[in-house]
Amino acid sequence: MYINQKPPSTVPEVFAPGIISRENIYEFGSVFNKDATEFYYGVNNGGKEEIRFTKLVGNQWTAPKTIMPHDKYGYNDPFLSPDENRLYFISQRALDGVSNPKDYDIWYAERTTNGWSEPINAGENINTTADEYYISFTTNGTMYFSSSKAGNNFDIYASKMVDGKFQKAERLPAAINTQSYEADVFIAPDESYIIFCANRKDGLGRGDLYISFKTKDGSWTQSVNMGDAINTKGHELCPFVTNDGKYFFYTSNQDIYWVSTAIFQKYK
Repeated sequence: MYINQKPPSTVPEVFAPGIISRENIYEFGSVFNKDATEFYYGVNNGGKEEIRFTKLVGNQWTAPKTIMPHDKYGYNDPFLSPDENRLYFISQRALDGVSNPKDYDIWYAERTTNGWSEPINAGENINTTADEYYISFTTNGTMYFSSSKAGNNFDIYASKMVDGKFQKAERLPAAINTQSYEADVFIAPDESYIIFCANRKDGLGRGDLYISFKTKDGSWTQSVNMGDAINTKGHELCPFVTNDGKYFFYTSNQDIYWVSTAIFQKYK
């Protein structure tokens, strides 16, 4: 499992060096399926955003390949829906599928017997004329994502799924959102904690990862910087925790890192 890599301790390590995390390529958001037999991740390959994919076949992982390639539009920030029948991602794809790139929207493709369908826009309760970034889901289908619709900075929003449709997105409270930049959000499937990227005065670099925990009364604790165990002078972003709850993935210095989630105990 996990591409045959030796599990990390509470000290972060580059994930699958030379296989996934490679020199001269910027790796972004990553996600395993629930069984840890499929791995999707975004890359910036010479300025072109692509989603790459590898899966476990027998005892071997396939060579990573680009899925849904397009000569005009890039795709990034992949995340699977709770039932894993949809692959969500962001793109500057035009709504008509042929015009010039626009602002970033959240899109998805449906799993078919022949691969993934053509991209489908997530709709007006999610997307605006501003940029929408990064996606994660609770078990019941609530989507957490970030948007710059309120101004120049990004904030984090949540949209509930009711009868198969996303409801109007709601901005998270002040324990999460500030006047600064908040984006790239991972929500625990049971909503017990949330991790996101922010650029704040107490930060260590260009963008740091922060964490907040949900209390018994349903409110969020004040978000805290995850410190120099995770954050550097560079940019940390794209958080993800595996379904078994054991490993925390994120991007740092243009590579994907992973670390044991035992490190979370120090932030509670």
